[in-house]
Amino acid sequence: MSPQVTEARPRDREATRERILQAARELFSEHGYEQVTVRMIAAEADANIALVGRYFGSKAGLFAAVLQGEPTFASLFEDDGEWLPRRLAVWAAERMQHPPESPILRTLERFAGHPEVEAAARERMITAVLSPLEAKLSGRDAASRARMAASVFLGIGAMRRRVGPQKATPADIERLTAVFEACLADDVKADGVK
Repeated sequence: MSPQVTEARPRDREATRERILQAARELFSEHGYEQVTVRMIAAEADANIALVGRYFGSKAGLFAAVLQGEPTFASLFEDDGEWLPRRLAVWAAERMQHPPESPILRTLERFAGHPEVEAAARERMITAVLSPLEAKLSGRDAASRARMAASVFLGIGAMRRRVGPQKATPADIERLTAVFEACLADDVKADGVK
């Protein structure tokens, strides 16, 4: 009687890494950051728990990797810069009523202050919002102007979470357009007079 040979699953690092990312995305989306453990992710991905640490370092590192695959604001920054304040206003007005479409970005909203998520949230803000917006701007103080515009986004999200959603009116969009025009303008003097 010969020993039975079992076929082992081929060792494909990239496929395993992707399975872990997908499992983490699903679990974080469903349960939030705090309720998900590395053991849960490894089991869902049918991977050795040590591989999560090897590929991502920690649960926070894995969450950061999941965030990198999420949608960005890049489409808002395309085309003519003249219309940028209006596009940002329309997007921000939508955020007044609805949280982000992505369940991962909603998880990020809920847990952004969590110590383990803070670095991932900071990196996400820099790579997905501040850097692309700054690159779109010409003139002086582009980084500062991008931070001002991003502050409006953050404030709208915080207001929706704390007070509740509110449908934006056409007047709200006009006001937001004016706010973004002011945030992004490069011809404002130190005393606030053009």
